[in-house]
Amino acid sequence: MEVLLAQPRGFCAGVVRAIEIVERALEKYGPPVYVRHEIVHNKYVVESLKNKGAIFVEDLSEVPPKAVTVFSAHGVARSVEEEAFARGLPLVTKVHNQGKRYTSKGRTLILIGHAGHPEVEGTMGQVPGPVLLVQDVDDVAALTLPADTPVAYITQTTLSVDDTKDIILVLQQRFTEIQGPDTRDICYATQNRQSAVRDLSKLVDVILVVGAANSSNSNRLREIGTEVGVASYLIADGSELNAEWLKGAKAVGITAGASAPEVLVDDVIEALKRIRPVAVSVLPGREENIEFRLPSELTSA
Repeated sequence: MEVLLAQPRGFCAGVVRAIEIVERALEKYGPPVYVRHEIVHNKYVVESLKNKGAIFVEDLSEVPPKAVTVFSAHGVARSVEEEAFARGLPLVTKVHNQGKRYTSKGRTLILIGHAGHPEVEGTMGQVPGPVLLVQDVDDVAALTLPADTPVAYITQTTLSVDDTKDIILVLQQRFTEIQGPDTRDICYATQNRQSAVRDLSKLVDVILVVGAANSSNSNRLREIGTEVGVASYLIADGSELNAEWLKGAKAVGITAGASAPEVLVDDVIEALKRIRPVAVSVLPGREENIEFRLPSELTSA
């Protein structure tokens, strides 16, 4: 059986940075280091950080006074940051927010994203003033703002250009005074992985997406495979592989969400080998060379 690996797949630069922040904090300050919410949506990653001394909490009240605290890669509301400062918790990292620039210029802010996603909640809590959430073009139609209202839009970073382009187009048609980020500011990693899955889908009978069930971008990869007519399944690791999915398949494609480490891809390949002999190859694709800087607190001597 032929196994084709999508390129790129797995960790993006933002996830690498998030994990490295926790690991560097553990090295510099020693365990325990407290982390509010999952640093990324992947159980394997979270468990490996727990084994190194990270303690994950849902609420700051669970953190002892003055304990080193890291916020999740999705960002947090300003009220959470203020509570952290008030309780003397040293902030290792915090979200950077484009929306503040737009609201400071008097624009009504529209956020394109998924309700309930940690990043959306963090963004809405960071920006002073109201933020209008739109999830699809119907939500845009339901907005009651006059057409000449000065507005600006930002997007959930785990959405791709493809995910947001229809909504942005409708917004631009609806409002005469609108600003938004350059498309290059929209998550390169999500776009690249979605494009790679589309290429993969032309060559395989089945697509396996390695990622967590609560990972937005991993679920979207599976949806794209399904939309183009290829049987596609989201699995956390090799233990979730179902041999029934492979009946009649000559070629199987594998990709991974942006928060899934390569070790889990390897685990899925090993599970495939236990079912049938495989020949593994990597598709050509876009090379990602972006690196994000670590917080100065963790790079200083």
